[in-house]
Amino acid sequence: MNAADLRLPVDVPSTALFTDQYELTMLQAALRAGTAGRRSVFEVFTRRLPDGRRYGVVAGTGRVLDAVENFRFDAGVLGFLREHGVVDEATLQWLADYRFSGDIWGYPEGEVYFPGSPIMRVEGSFAECVLLETVILSILNHDSAIAAAASRMSSAAGDRPLIEMGARRTHELGAVAAARAAYVGGFSSTSDLAAGFRYNIPTVGTAAHAFTLLHDSERDAFRAQVDSLGRGTTLLVDTYDVAEAVRTAVEITGPELGAVRIDSGDLLLVAHRVRQQLDELGARDTKIVVTSDLDEYAIASLAAAPVDAYGVGTQLVTGSGHPTCSMVYKLVARAESADPDAPLTPVAKKSSGGKTSIGGRKWAARRLDAYGVAETEVVGTGPVPDELAGRQLLVQLVKGGEVVGREPLDAVRDRHCAVRANLPLSATQLSRGEPVLPTEYVQEGSGS
Repeated sequence: MNAADLRLPVDVPSTALFTDQYELTMLQAALRAGTAGRRSVFEVFTRRLPDGRRYGVVAGTGRVLDAVENFRFDAGVLGFLREHGVVDEATLQWLADYRFSGDIWGYPEGEVYFPGSPIMRVEGSFAECVLLETVILSILNHDSAIAAAASRMSSAAGDRPLIEMGARRTHELGAVAAARAAYVGGFSSTSDLAAGFRYNIPTVGTAAHAFTLLHDSERDAFRAQVDSLGRGTTLLVDTYDVAEAVRTAVEITGPELGAVRIDSGDLLLVAHRVRQQLDELGARDTKIVVTSDLDEYAIASLAAAPVDAYGVGTQLVTGSGHPTCSMVYKLVARAESADPDAPLTPVAKKSSGGKTSIGGRKWAARRLDAYGVAETEVVGTGPVPDELAGRQLLVQLVKGGEVVGREPLDAVRDRHCAVRANLPLSATQLSRGEPVLPTEYVQEGSGS
């Protein structure tokens, strides 16, 4: 079973108040002005990648679809808005019947993106689209930041599996979303049972230092764990003396011991010593798992160490120093009247300080070089050039208010792995640098 099959409810009965008040005050003013029904196009994009990142990762799309489906103003929500005088009665009556009936297009989840990429496009009336701004951005900014960190970590880890262990370092609901995003970015399992339940992500876990400290001796603790969980369990060996713990562990289990976990000290040095000791004791198949505040740089530094798996917590769920992607949700085109056939007019904010944007309903495609490797992110308005027609990136996610783009989480994870492999090799470098692909703009009528 996969995440799409579970169809579990979101964590709250309604997502309608996952928004900023000014979305509702804009709605009220637009309803009164008669402009709320104008056909509009909003786009999600980022003007720059976090410092040092070579690519971004689209994550959270599936959660966005859940949020849009559950964006409903029920009696309790309307009562709150009425009691606090947030909007007038006419607006409350409009909200009571709210159902998003427009279209949403976007980069498929797991794809990579670059500055200016139209990651998501929301089309419909101004009224129904403007209300979704905050909830869409909150999901995409959080999940994409975690997935980008996870992608860098999984690239550094190579074929060694990664375990997401960050639930205790973030908000309890954010932990579930973070585990999902980490899985998209290449992690293979999570310690968080809520994420396993909600998204069917494989879960793992054995024992902490507290379990060892509970018992009269380390030997008693190990024997209790093995008696309960079997010889294939993972024993934590750094509570007291690592070498003595490894010796005791193998004495109790024999060579069938599944793994040992190291959670402190000089991991590179300790891992080598533990591997040598395990081999000398005959436990050649026993794996070594390392934890202890790892990030992508620490993982890369352990590439030559005899490590079989990594457990990552704090740095992962905080985006490894970049907890947001700075995505924005901007109106890029709108009709001049509420007539459904009225043509769209490009619109854009004019601003200094790097906050400019490009108007017009956009498409995106990725140009490949002669070897089939991605070389340019092309973003344009108007007709798509023939040579790029088969390389378009946006897919339809919602059509006429109905979700059409929901997919299994494993398919998303596989997509990211394939897309990342099709980027230039420099994409995996952890050193500071520019985005691995430049963004080229092609505007309608430009002749480009």
